Amino acid sequence: MNNNRFECHASAKYIRTSTHKSRRVLKQIQGKSYSEARLILEFMPYRVCKTIIKILESALNNISQKTNDEIDKQELIIKEAFVNKGPVLKRFQPRAQGRAFPIRKPTCHITIKLEV
Repeated sequence: MNNNRFECHASAKYIRTSTHKSRRVLKQIQGKSYSEARLILEFMPYRVCKTIIKILESALNNISQKTNDEIDKQELIIKEAFVNKGPVLKRFQPRAQGRAFPIRKPTCHITIKLEV
């Protein structure tokens, strides 16, 4: 870390959404300031935005504990925001004539890194 450069991250695992849907939202906020990203997420129509806001707030709390002083939210930058694939929940839907139709319910792990 450089002079007064703090970096912190927060992650959430086993989120019940696909990586494609999460990545679509995370690309929009990467490189933006905290307050700008928060504003973008609040007005996006996607379900995963609520989860990403919680992760962003957690990262903010982590970095404020690390620095032990008040942080200007305009100076906070989202350095990295990425999503990894999690395990797939496999379920079956009964169909006609005793057949079973597989249903795959994907999960993902979301990580956000902030820098002051």
